[in-house]
Amino acid sequence: MRRYDTFEAVNHDLKLLKIQSQIDTEELKLCLNETKESLSPGNLVTGLLGGFATSAVIFKLLNPLIGFGISRLIKKFTK
Repeated sequence: MRRYDTFEAVNHDLKLLKIQSQIDTEELKLCLNETKESLSPGNLVTGLLGGFATSAVIFKLLNPLIGFGISRLIKKFTK
């Protein structure tokens, strides 16, 4: 704990703490607004569609490989 020798030092630290508290409050407001924005229906739909689009691209890329693997298994077991 800090010891203060003058009221000026106490007032200085109180001003700094008040400013830091205001900064923290504004940062909290900003984070809250960013969270609200990211959870908006438009952003949720965009994220969901983006996920489906990514899944579709991956499926299109892997589909020939899966088909090749299945056809080899069928040939192996039918001989």
